[in-house]
This record gives sequence, structure tokens and C-alpha cells, in this order.
Amino acid sequence: MATAMDVATVDATTIDEGLYSRQLYVLGHDAMKKMSNSNVLIVGLKGLGVEIAKNVILAGVKSVTLHDPNPVQISDMASQFFLYKEDIGKPRADITAPRIAELNSYVPVLVLSGEITAEKLAHYQVVVCTETSLETQLFINGVTRKNGAAFIAADTRGLFGYSFNDFGPEFVVLDTTGEDAVTGIVANVSNDLEGVVACLEETRHGLEDGDFVTFTEVVGMPELNGITPRKVEVTGPYTFKIGDTSGFGHYVSGGIFTQVKMPKKLHFKPLQESLASPEFLITDFAKFDRPAQLHVGFQALDKFAAAHNGQLPRPRNEQDAAEVLAFAKGLNESAKEKAELDDKLIKELAYQARGDLTPMAAVIGGLVAQEVLKACSGKFHPIYQYLYFDSLESLPKNLNLTEETCKPTGSRYDGQVAVFGSEFQKVIASAKYFVVGAGAIGCEMLKNWAMMGLGTGPEGQIFVTDMDSIEKSNLNRQFLFRPGDVSKLKSETAAAAVERMNPDVHGKIKAFQERVGAETENLFNDTFWESLTGVANALDNVEARKYVDRRCVYFNKSLVESGTLGTKGNTQVVLPHMTESYSSSQDPPEKSIPICTLKNFPNAIEHTIQWARDVFEGMFKQPAENVNLYLSQSNYVEHTLAQGGNQKEAIESVYNFLVKEKPTLFEECIHWARVKFDELYCNTIKQLLFNFPKDAVTSSGTAFWSGPKRAPDPVIFDANNPLHMDFIVTAANLHAYNYGIRGRVDQEYFKDVLKGITLPEFVPKAGVKIQVVENEAPQASHNDGDDLDRLIQALPPPSHLAGLRLKPVEFEKDDDTNFHIDFITAASNLRATNYAIALADRHKTKFIAGKIIPAIATTTALVTGLVCLELYKILGGSKVMEDYKNGFVNLALPFFAFSEPIAAPKLKYHDVEFSLWDRFDVQGDVTLQQLIDEFQTKHQLDIQMLSCGASMLYAGFMPKKKLEDRLSMPISKVVESISKKPVPSHVRALVVEACVNDRDGEDVEIPYIRVVIRP
Repeated sequence: MATAMDVATVDATTIDEGLYSRQLYVLGHDAMKKMSNSNVLIVGLKGLGVEIAKNVILAGVKSVTLHDPNPVQISDMASQFFLYKEDIGKPRADITAPRIAELNSYVPVLVLSGEITAEKLAHYQVVVCTETSLETQLFINGVTRKNGAAFIAADTRGLFGYSFNDFGPEFVVLDTTGEDAVTGIVANVSNDLEGVVACLEETRHGLEDGDFVTFTEVVGMPELNGITPRKVEVTGPYTFKIGDTSGFGHYVSGGIFTQVKMPKKLHFKPLQESLASPEFLITDFAKFDRPAQLHVGFQALDKFAAAHNGQLPRPRNEQDAAEVLAFAKGLNESAKEKAELDDKLIKELAYQARGDLTPMAAVIGGLVAQEVLKACSGKFHPIYQYLYFDSLESLPKNLNLTEETCKPTGSRYDGQVAVFGSEFQKVIASAKYFVVGAGAIGCEMLKNWAMMGLGTGPEGQIFVTDMDSIEKSNLNRQFLFRPGDVSKLKSETAAAAVERMNPDVHGKIKAFQERVGAETENLFNDTFWESLTGVANALDNVEARKYVDRRCVYFNKSLVESGTLGTKGNTQVVLPHMTESYSSSQDPPEKSIPICTLKNFPNAIEHTIQWARDVFEGMFKQPAENVNLYLSQSNYVEHTLAQGGNQKEAIESVYNFLVKEKPTLFEECIHWARVKFDELYCNTIKQLLFNFPKDAVTSSGTAFWSGPKRAPDPVIFDANNPLHMDFIVTAANLHAYNYGIRGRVDQEYFKDVLKGITLPEFVPKAGVKIQVVENEAPQASHNDGDDLDRLIQALPPPSHLAGLRLKPVEFEKDDDTNFHIDFITAASNLRATNYAIALADRHKTKFIAGKIIPAIATTTALVTGLVCLELYKILGGSKVMEDYKNGFVNLALPFFAFSEPIAAPKLKYHDVEFSLWDRFDVQGDVTLQQLIDEFQTKHQLDIQMLSCGASMLYAGFMPKKKLEDRLSMPISKVVESISKKPVPSHVRALVVEACVNDRDGEDVEIPYIRVVIRP
């Protein structure tokens, strides 16, 4: 095995974008390169230490060294997911290193043997201490301080945890937020001492007080343009001040402002000084009154351990707890700044000191791992300096917690039993839980559940489903998967992985490969849902989340929701008859780009990338699909004409791809690409400028090319321009793919072919309609009908092309060899060149065009830890809303906020209150008449209308004969008579919606009716 002195040399300039693609959109290339020069030492390899190591290794630092010579014990397996029973007695670090090294082949994992010395510490840029005495921490911190290295200490004790940072006397944060720099269009700048900048009123500037901006393209105030950052004072959503502009001339037109990220210096205190004068990060992540008390409490635990040969207080032992409290009071008495100690809180910390909970390790482990990355890269604002956290609400109030019920029994769950007791462990083991999705969140959830022993009892069960297979980019954050698992099914692979982590899970986890939706209700049927204790969503799309949410409401099951976006994460708890559901609220719709902006007036790179994405579909996918439909459907032309819309465009694409532009040689594909170049970047622009010259004015006398409208310039093709050639090479190869022609990439060959291509001079046409207003429909010319008829007549009969099929290009962002992103990058940047918009590299283009969701393992770990802390509350049966927490975090800032779930809104009929969780349950396949009578007599509600899905079952205005026939029929038969098919055998109940009048004859809203037609 390698030693800590054998750190491999890694080429910091090379980043495997296939592996790190989603993380790169969180950290950026610069931060990743700095991380790849950082060696990290992690001391202590129990649950928290291995969680930190796992996240740091996945992130891709230069090397990770582990130090923990202590022998493996059965209790370590409460949260250490890389230790097995056969490892008992062996050194933790030696056993863990080779297993955790499998996570990332780019990160050497080493073991530091022997005692930690100042000489050995010299090799590391970051040192993390867990399960380490305060005396050792002070020694290590003294060395790291001298070496200019970062020091982090962290621990979890039951439902309590903390972290401490010392990044040195002067640490520079290069980017505190990680958000994209704000940019906007200037509408006016005042010429005075305040320098008020007004922006276009369609878009808020998005700046904050203290931000800095630079300006470009401001006409009339040339001194304002340049690289000098100017500090902002916000005066409104569309205005801000930049200070004295009185000597800058007078604003005429134009201008773009761009936010500048300014470095921030932080001055950290060493650990010794911080113990006496701590700096706390105060958020509701750590209750406002708790940090100062827990600061004393954790020091008291260290004193207790020092006095008892390293042993922490015994679970629920009053004598030990009293001793810890005495230590705490002594420390507090001698402190410069005294805390108001709550004896009960300090004793609870002592009771739980031997507690080792996987969810807590996940929360603090995700948090600390992100701090390691901050120390390595200078990206994002670090915690300054202490953060204390507890989740005492997760401790059910009805538990019988005594020294007897919490004592160790030699079980792998002793760390959890120390906090919750042995009886609650049985509750956890008896649970039946369903996790929907086995991606990043799903993997972390399954790991946590396995370590907790969830579903491992005789009645317990874990279900997981995911229809996707494993891709290389998944390996960076979906840690249950290894390179050899690529192309395997996620759900099956994840299930097998957690069975290895905890053999108790064997036979207790069932993996499905089906999507959870209406089409699989025969598989995930009523019996399946009714058997569940609860559900956890680990999904990446809103529609699937809403479907699962509806099923949970219908079957009265709790749901824990979570999601991540880079360093941001959120959790939500949905509780039957208590909270609103996930679907009760929704995010605002994504803002779309107006069509006129895309077609003629782009002013940002996002516009040109979206335009290029549309061009990609219109050049390489849609025409080929149209051709295949024409060749396979005898009535294609008639069907297309009947559809309305732009019929000519669809039929013209068939004509072009089958007749006018059909290649037989690759040289013809190059010619086609060259024609498209001029069409898109030269001729179209010349036509636009012919219609609207650069000096054009509107009817009101203002310049047409002003505000968000940037006047374009044609691009003249130059074979020596790499960007121009990128377009030709990628377009020609993609066009060749449509026809199954072998492509080529050698530039000299392309240039030789291009020399022989001469294109006619473009002549602008008068009267061509240009779309200048959003939603304005293009107007057809008088002869479009004649042109369409000629096109149809010129199409070759499909029978003459028997066997021919084109290959449409299906966009795939993650294949770097298929030309897709390369084409969109070239096409977008050429369009940006037309409009003098700053170009975007391939990385940014891929992010926007591929609609990639940035992701990093640290956030995923923390969020799933928070979810599992809520799971303790759900399994404990708490009915107190204040106990539950929806979470919102941003590890970049860092920001942590928690709020109580929103109560389910109440509605009312007569004197009866109800919410979305309520319904009328009707047992048996009653007739329509029986249902109507029951509501009249039992509920004093007069049914006016009944429907089941899209089927209208009953309405007072129906013909009398139809009503008579239906009223005597069982409801299932009425449904079958309307749908002309039987109710599926797996359906046990029908959902019927009713419109009713109350006893006063007024329309009232009531819950839905559930008619149980089968036992």
C-alpha cells in the first residue's frame, strides 16, 4: 500500500469533463484546477470521517490521506459504510483506504501511519480532524497555521454536531457566491455627482449594494467604458448609482454593465484563541441560543474523555451526565464571555455523546467536505468560524429512554440505539419505505437507510425504482456506482451496493426498473401503496414528483421531498392530515425568450445558444423525420396540409432532402454546409439591414437599433478562421450522418474542397416580411400557394425510393465525439459575432444548450441527511407541526434556513371542515342511485353531477332514458359502458368527483368520493 509520502503527480491542466461535467458547472475550471493541486489529510475514519473523505474524493482533489490506526469495532458500523464484520480488529484507515479509493481513479488515497508529527503535516494543504482530542487538535492547528495550511475540526455526538474552520490569518475568497455575474443593458446614465444608471424597464438589474460593475459600449461617455470596477448603490429595481460622472460627458445611447466579482479577505483566529473568543455562524440551522452553550458542552465532553481514558459518557447515565455538566459549568465560569447554560441541554448532549447517527454524519460530512473544497479553491464563502447544529426535534417525545433501553448490545446499530433506544430501533427496522429514483439523492438515501437498519426487520422492506442506466457522468456524485457499472441499471446496482454495506439489507430490498406513473399502476398498485410506511422522492423532474405526491395523498402516506441545484438544496415534509402537499405550491414558470428576439434581435449569448439549438433541430433532425414520414405514410402530404401552420416549410424540407440538396458524396455535404453558412450569417443579416438600415428610425423618431436591439453585421466566410471552419466541419458531418455517408474532419481536405465552391452574390429582396414584434405571425406572400403546389408535384413518389430512410440526429449533450455541442457552439458564436455579443466557450454552451442541472456530492449528502432526520420524526409518529422542518440551504454562502411545513388549507361544507387529505369512502360497488341517496340522507348533500376521470357519469340535464339506465347500474359498470373497456383488475377503487348543493341549495365544494369496488 502507498504511504503518505508517495503522493502522485496529477496534471492539473487536464480535467475529465466526462466525469466531472455536472460538478464543473458548480465550481468552474479554475477552482477544479486549484483543487487538483491540493493534498488533503483526514484524521478519524468513523462515520463522519469517511463521509467527508467520500465527498472530497468524488470532488477530485490531488490526493486524500487517511489517518486512523484504531481497530475496527462493531459499533463503527453504525455509520461507517466501508467497514464489515470481518474487518473487526484491523486498523480503520488501512481497511477503508482501498475501498474508498474505488470512488475516483484520479485521486490517490493514501494512509498516514504512526503518530502525527509536524514533519508529516508539512505535505498537506488542508487537514481535517474528526474523533480527535482537543489537545491533538491544538497541536495540529499550530502546525497548519505555521505552514499556511487550512485546518478544519468537526464531530457529531448523537443529534448534535459542529464544525470549526481556521483558514489562516489572511484567506482570500475569490468568489463568495458562485453565481453568474449579472449583466444588463443601460438605458441612461446621469451626468452628475451621483451617477444614476437607468436600465431597461423590462429587466431588473439584479445588483445589490456593494457590488461592483464595469461598462462597455456606452456612447457619449467614453470614460465610463473600460476595466475600472465601480461600486454600486442600489436605488431601485431598475436603477443604481455609481458615483461622480460629472466629468464623463453626456450619455447618448447604448451601454452594457457587467458585475465584477471582487476578492474578499478573511482573517481567521487560531483554534486556541477561538476557544476563548469564538465566532459563530448564527443561522436557524443552529438554533439562536444554542451555539454558545454547545461550544462549552463539546469542550466539557473533551474534558470528560480526557479524565476517563478517552471514553465518552455512557448513554443515559446520570452520573456521567452530571460530571459533564460540572465540567461545563467550570469552563463557563472561567470564560471571558459566559453562556447562559441550560442544564437539560448539556445533559442531553452527554446522554447522546456515544450516539453515532448516519444522517448526522451525512449533514456535517457534506458541510465539512464543501469547506475543504473552499479551502482548496478559494471558491465560495467559508464558515466563519464555528457552526453548531442539533436536531433534537428528531428525538420522539414518547420514547422510554433509560440507561437500560439505550445500552450497547454488541449490535451494529448501537450508535443509533444510544440515542433512540432499542424499542425505536425495532420501529425503524419494521418500516416499509419506497425511494423513487436511484440517482444522486437515491444513492445517498439508500446508504443512509442501510446504515440505519431501515426495513431490515421481519416486517420491513425497502423498495427502489429507477428506469435509467448508469452513465460516466453519474460516477462523480452517485457514489454507489463504480466505473465497471456503467450501462448497468441504477436501481439494481444501487440495491446490490447497499446489501454489501449492510448484509441485514439482503433480501429486504427490492429493485424495480419501471417509471412510477399512470402506466405502471398495475405494478405499483393499491396493495403496494397501502403496504408502505412512507415514501421518499429522489427525482429530477417536477411531473414525476407531482404524480408521486398525488399517490401519497390518495393513500395517506407521508412523503419526504428533496432536491439540489449545485450548492443549493431543499427538503420538504408532506404529512397526512397535517401539511399541504408538494403540488400545493409551484415554482414560477421558466422565463422564455421572445421569438422576435431569437430570430432578429439577440442581445445575450443565451439568445444565440437557444437560436443555435433550434437551428440544430431544423437542419439535422426535423427534415430527416419529415422525409421518413413521407416515405412511410401514403397520406403524408394530405395530412400535413390538413395540419395548418407552415405547411410549405415541412414539404419544402422533404423536397430539399430528397431532391434539391440530397448528397451522394461527402464533398456535397461540405458544399451544403458552405451554403448554409452564408444563408445564416451573411445573407439573412444583409436582408435584415436592407429592411432596417442602421440609421433607421421608428415612427416616433427614435433610432430603430436602440435599447435591446443591437445592429448586426454580416460575417464573410474565411477558411482561415477556426470558428468558421468549426461550423463547416460539424455541419457537413451531421448532414452526412443523415444520409449514412462517412464523414471526415481533416482541415486541409475541407479547405481544398472549399476552394472550388463559388456562391452567387446575395441580392436583397424588397417586400420580405421581417418579424419584429413578439407573437407577430409571418405573412404569406400571394404566390405561396402556387409554390407549394409546384413543390408537391416535384416530389418523387415514395415507391421510387423503396428502402430509403434517413437518420435524424437525436441531440445528445454528453457524447463529445458526435459533433452536436461542437456545432451548437460554432453556430451560436457565429450568431454572436453578427451581433457583437461576447462569445461563449464549449463548456458554457453545453450547459445552456443541454439544460444541465449543476450537481455536487457535498450538497446531495447534506440534503439526504436532513431528509433522514425528518424520517426519525415521521417514524416516531410526532403530530406536532413545530417538530418538522422544511430546509433550504446554500453551501456556497453558506446559508441555512428552516421553516415549519405549511398546514393543509381547510375548506368547509355545512359545519364540516376538510382538506386535500380527506375524502368520502364508499364501500362496495354501489349503484348511482344508491350513491345519490346516501349523500342526500347521510350528508344532506344533493348531487348535481358526477364524473370519473374524463367520463361524465351523471348529470341532471342528461336525457331521461339514459339517466334511468345508469341509475340502476353499479358505478363500475357505468364507467365501463362509457369507456367501452373493463375497469383494470388491479384497480380496487374508483375516484368520483361530485358537484353538489348543500341543504340551503347553494353550490359547495366537497372532498372527492372513493368508491371501493373490490376488496
